[in-house]
Amino acid sequence: MKLSVIVATYNRKHELEELFASFSQQTLSPEQFEVIIVDDGSTDRTDKFIHALKSKLPFSIQYHYQKNKGPGKARTLGMQKAIGDVLIFIDSDCIAPPHYLQTIKAAFEKTEIDAFGGPDKSAEAFSAWDKAVNYTMTSFMTTGGLRGSSGKKLARYYPRSFNMGLRREVFEKIGGFGSIYHYGEDIEFSHRIIQTGAKVEYLNDAYVYHKRRSSPAAFVKQIYKMGKARVQLARIDRSMLEPLHLLPAILIILAGIILFGALFSTIFKYLLLFVVIAGLLGVIVLTVHGSMKTKSIAAGLYIPAAFILQIAAYGIGMIKEFISAQ
Repeated sequence: MKLSVIVATYNRKHELEELFASFSQQTLSPEQFEVIIVDDGSTDRTDKFIHALKSKLPFSIQYHYQKNKGPGKARTLGMQKAIGDVLIFIDSDCIAPPHYLQTIKAAFEKTEIDAFGGPDKSAEAFSAWDKAVNYTMTSFMTTGGLRGSSGKKLARYYPRSFNMGLRREVFEKIGGFGSIYHYGEDIEFSHRIIQTGAKVEYLNDAYVYHKRRSSPAAFVKQIYKMGKARVQLARIDRSMLEPLHLLPAILIILAGIILFGALFSTIFKYLLLFVVIAGLLGVIVLTVHGSMKTKSIAAGLYIPAAFILQIAAYGIGMIKEFISAQ
């Protein structure tokens, strides 16, 4: 069995070197996997960078260029060019631990799974902000951790393209990524995999270190687009919009109602006071729990802000997309 690792990239040359270094340290023999870079119209001379590195890497690497069409189209091109039996997606801002590919290969050899998804974590060397964002996106204390994994969940688990894979036969059956552009295309792709009756497994040990977005502004922009994409996915199939996904939008609407009502009603003023006190207690809980989980007090102090930005950006994105569709 050979593995094909597909990386869609756009002006991320600075991230690829670290990703390549992690693949050079895999416990799986280099002859058993290839890495396919699909350049989605980069202008930072990614092509020159790749060609200069190719001869220095212990594993086989393919480089393909396309005019900017989005990561979904780039990943589809990567699947078309791949020679492996299992096709794996990983984002350029991720780092693979040494056992990553060996874990995936063993899972596909020992079981009858057709596709997998894996978790993402923060590495010790990550900045406090990166650790805070990772906690916010994955912890059971926040909405990110409730969207599904290997255990109990409030919403269906969909493998995400920062860390997922499938057998070649599944790709040949369902085709490539769909019409959703940039955000949400991996959920729609996973949804089609699940609809075929394929066996999809969550591989807890096949984790990656995910740097996500390096600034609050970039994080807000990313989450806002995710909120919009969730509504777009619902237009394709209503089952991809579950009650949990509506929570951020509902919270924003309720907050607006309470604030407005407090201007005119004593009851709403007391309700606002209750919300503020509950919010402060929530900040304390998130800070303490986050500091313990990330092993960083600085990250713990950032977590409440990251959580608020996540809820606000996602909810506003959903509301705006709902309104624009009317």
